[in-house]
Amino acid sequence: MDIKFAHRLSYKQARLTVLVGFVLGTLLSLIQIGIDYASEDTSINREIHALLEISHNPASRIAYNIDAELAQELTLGLLHSPAIIRAQLVDNNGLVLADVGRSRKESPYRPVSDFLFGANRQFEDRLYLTHMPGESLGVLRLDVDTYAFGSRFLRRAEITLLNGFARSLILTAILLGLFYVMLTQPLIRIIRELSTRNPGSAPLTRLDCPPGHEHDEIGVLVNVTNQQFENMETEIQQRRHAEDRLTEYLGQLESIVSSRTTELKAINQQLSQSNEELEASKMTALGMAQARAAFLANMSHEIRTPLNGLLGMIALSLDSALNAEQRQQLSIAHDSGKVLVELLNDILDLSKFDAGQLELESIPFDLGSLVEDTANLLSQNAAPSVELTCLIDPQFPAQVVGDPTRVRQIVSNLLSNALKFTRFGRVDVRLSAHPDGVRIEVCDTGIGIALEAQARIFNPFTQAGAGITRQFGGTGLGLALTHNLCEAMRGRLTISSETGFGSQFCAELPLPAHTPAARLGPLKGEVAVITGASSGLAELLLTLLPHWGLTPYCKTIDDDLSGLAPDILITDCPECLFRLRPTVSAPILLVTAYGNFMPSEEVVALAPLQQQARPLSRAALYQVLHRTLRADSEIVLDLVQLETSPVAHRARILLVEDNLVNQLVAKGMLGKLGCEVVVAAHGAEALKQLDEQRFDMVLMDCNMPVMDGYEASRQIRRSGRWPELPIVALTANALAEERERCRAAGMNDYLAKPFRREELNALLDLWVPTTTTL
Repeated sequence: MDIKFAHRLSYKQARLTVLVGFVLGTLLSLIQIGIDYASEDTSINREIHALLEISHNPASRIAYNIDAELAQELTLGLLHSPAIIRAQLVDNNGLVLADVGRSRKESPYRPVSDFLFGANRQFEDRLYLTHMPGESLGVLRLDVDTYAFGSRFLRRAEITLLNGFARSLILTAILLGLFYVMLTQPLIRIIRELSTRNPGSAPLTRLDCPPGHEHDEIGVLVNVTNQQFENMETEIQQRRHAEDRLTEYLGQLESIVSSRTTELKAINQQLSQSNEELEASKMTALGMAQARAAFLANMSHEIRTPLNGLLGMIALSLDSALNAEQRQQLSIAHDSGKVLVELLNDILDLSKFDAGQLELESIPFDLGSLVEDTANLLSQNAAPSVELTCLIDPQFPAQVVGDPTRVRQIVSNLLSNALKFTRFGRVDVRLSAHPDGVRIEVCDTGIGIALEAQARIFNPFTQAGAGITRQFGGTGLGLALTHNLCEAMRGRLTISSETGFGSQFCAELPLPAHTPAARLGPLKGEVAVITGASSGLAELLLTLLPHWGLTPYCKTIDDDLSGLAPDILITDCPECLFRLRPTVSAPILLVTAYGNFMPSEEVVALAPLQQQARPLSRAALYQVLHRTLRADSEIVLDLVQLETSPVAHRARILLVEDNLVNQLVAKGMLGKLGCEVVVAAHGAEALKQLDEQRFDMVLMDCNMPVMDGYEASRQIRRSGRWPELPIVALTANALAEERERCRAAGMNDYLAKPFRREELNALLDLWVPTTTTL
């Protein structure tokens, strides 16, 4: 039984829905066009006034000098703007120094543009010199053809309307298909099945409910029909039962005897099976314990992936326009997400210990840089009055052999613990080598740990006391995990602490040296160090500077600072700089707390000045000293000064990434940096995009379906068509061997996930030309 197309429910519902959607879509498109029109109308005056401001000073000088030749060149230059059709420069005596013009551009759309924006507009700018604003030198007149702006608006309006019509057509097709599948098709199926049945036949089989309609109207219709069939079947069965009842009474007696015999046999079988069930229960319990640990390990990636996407999207939202309450709420959500990621990582590692699945790597890595990077990352958690310092032995090996990921966990947990419980004073990370490996010490001046509590703080979910959790928070997993990691590496973790006098955690790990300490080029000069009493910065500089060939001498802010004549001055006391700068002309390196940079106007007053955040790394310190002492006359600009002029990267970026969440996060960050982003889901699609378009840089994920990032990079380099195209690897593997694998595949640089927008901006600064906008 067929139903005409126009009589189907799917067609009727789709027709009404699309009609309403079309009307609303058209209204929204018209509203959008109206907003665009208002914006375009305002931009005409704004752009012409900007052009007049640029031309004001040259035109004023020309009118002052009455130079007709330069006036002609200036007005001809103004005609290069597509909107200017006439430019006239008149001096204060009414003499026309230059008058140039050109005809208007004709187009079928001009009447519409003229109706909306007017045929043309005239602008005048009174000319005067900056030091004589009251004396008029003449007038610069511009006739503007609004069609240059109107055509741009009309094209956008046309695209908006066409998109609305296209969406309506697509919506119609989709709704027709959906309504047909959801309504018409199952109803036709039921109708056909009912039309082929004979109500008098027995037994009557039940109608099958179409999948997905068990609880809607179609399912109710099927249930009611089946109920009617059952009633008919019941009546037929009642008649048959009346005829067979006498026969059943005779058979019941035999059934009772047979059932009693079966029950006795079943009891014997149950007794024999009970022992087997007990043994099976024991094996099941053991399997459940192992499955619990395996479940935590297997769920780590599935949970962490959406969390990374969540953190990335919140970070992008924090860069948008928000009120104070919204920004505070999103910041709390972002910090909570980071805490949750750390907690998941700790739980996962503890589960791996329980399941015996923790595997350790043994590869060369730079432990000194790892410690400095970790301290720099956690420095934002330090209290404002806490000084964080990394004190690394100058003779410490450049590379050691071990598992960098697990060592980073040990350093991060110990340092996070020290920063959490320290509100005043210092937190020091000391790194030194001994014959059997390395020693990592984290010392703080925090609240300390009572002697009776030191024996139990390495147990999971345990802290020194109940008040610790209430006051400082935490789960008690960090130190337990750190203790287990040290034992897994065949090292040991010790503690020395006293209540109220801080704590010292010492991790001794058997990490053999792979590469001896690097010898940097010697420097020459005297360095003045001005710090507070018992400063970690002074200890760091007195250790490193003589090793680099420099002569340091330290003073406190209470000493007599007159007569200083160093080659460079290093201090963490900004209050002493203004009384030193009149007498000390040497470059200054100011070391400040995280996010506490000096304002740009004060930096200009104290130039040459550079600022670095604590903890001060060896590489950053050496670069500043090398650059400054090599060219003392060169002014070193502060990073904060550079950031006062926003940098827009007018670049086209090819993002090769298969994960949708990572695509959204990367596109959001690159968009805020001014980049145009094209996305490819795998390496083969990236090669196709490169054939069709031009790009300034490729961000290449390493692990993808169809073609991974390594093979795609090799094919790009082998083709020879894009020799200067920078390729930057995006991968979650932060091991040193992964970096070498990326370079071997032809990639220029490396960015580990999850990454921050600052790291992405640094890559763009390095590989993509930038333009500064004021």
